[in-house]
Amino acid sequence: MSGLIPIESLRRKPLPRPEDAPTRDMHEVVNELEAAGELIVHRVPEPYVEVTTKYGRKKKIPEQLTWHHKSCGQCGHIPGYSTSIYWLNRKLGFDYLDPTDQTSCTAWNYYASATSNAAAQAGVAMRNFAAAYETGYFPIIHCATSYGHYKEVREELVHHDGLRSQVRDIMAKMNKKLVMPEEIVHYSEWVHAMRDRIVAGQVLDFSDITVTVHPACHYYKLVQEDAIYDPDIYGGERTATVSALVESLGATVADYSTFFDCCGFGFRHILVERDFTRSFATQRKIEVMKEEADPDVVITHDTGCVTTLDKSQFAAQVHNKNVGVPVMSDAQFAALAMGAHPYRVCQLHWHTTDYTALLEKMGIDWEAAWIEFEKDLARLDSHEIEFLTWEDVGV
Repeated sequence: MSGLIPIESLRRKPLPRPEDAPTRDMHEVVNELEAAGELIVHRVPEPYVEVTTKYGRKKKIPEQLTWHHKSCGQCGHIPGYSTSIYWLNRKLGFDYLDPTDQTSCTAWNYYASATSNAAAQAGVAMRNFAAAYETGYFPIIHCATSYGHYKEVREELVHHDGLRSQVRDIMAKMNKKLVMPEEIVHYSEWVHAMRDRIVAGQVLDFSDITVTVHPACHYYKLVQEDAIYDPDIYGGERTATVSALVESLGATVADYSTFFDCCGFGFRHILVERDFTRSFATQRKIEVMKEEADPDVVITHDTGCVTTLDKSQFAAQVHNKNVGVPVMSDAQFAALAMGAHPYRVCQLHWHTTDYTALLEKMGIDWEAAWIEFEKDLARLDSHEIEFLTWEDVGV
């Protein structure tokens, strides 16, 4: 089995204890800083769901009143990713905010080009957090890279008085407070926490769908203490996000031996060694999945991961590699399960790997859906409408 560890062999065991964590609980640290007048803690609004992180600590995930920190890569390359997140919120009847004054997290500078500095990077993060605080809505991060970056910014700010002072001065020039969220929440954690409600609204049968999951490195390898783990998912030995949702929707989660490998994006790789990225994504991930699990679809939860795993397969097909597996986010997968339109909402036409066989297996008439979408395009082209409304997509 090429070193593959079968899921059933992973023994359910208790999660590590909080005292085993490599760092102090950030809740304690930021509360102490607030008590000392160093910053303001933006509390998670009620109602919220408590989940368990890697070392047994509790993390609050807000149900609604969420301020959505969008992803530049999602908006630019996979727009159906973000649309599916919003559609889920609306379908579940939740109040949320799509802000117009959010900036990019600029993590490209941080991880790839090294052209910025600590105060500038932290200043961007804290400006966004302050903007969310001013609205009364709690920040939820769409991109795992932004999520990982902001967690590292939090680590830097709480441990370095000088940096904190610099960033406080930057905020003062914008007439903003130094605000730290009580939790730094990734959208997939919200999807994970809402999975029972998503299942309650499920209209398609996914019991014949086989899924391989790619966990995003920037989600669970950066500041690993914040990632969600569950003894009932992989025996608590792997992050529970995505896999728990897929299982809840009735699909089969198939294991494979390179589960822990990067998708190949790696930031610097995609910029300066793109051939390495494409070959890693296809040969270390997609080909291994095909040979060991033969999935119907790959589900992941980060902008770069969806982009790399999906779009790298086009080049590999030219070299007759064993590829050809559709890739999408957990939000798109969940939205499809609840009846979202594959083109109006999930916008799968932006994906390059053929997904039509998957849709047919899900019970979706993609040809009829495409005809509907073409009619939408004609209305837009004729200026009959300026854009599709939420009413047009059923929420």
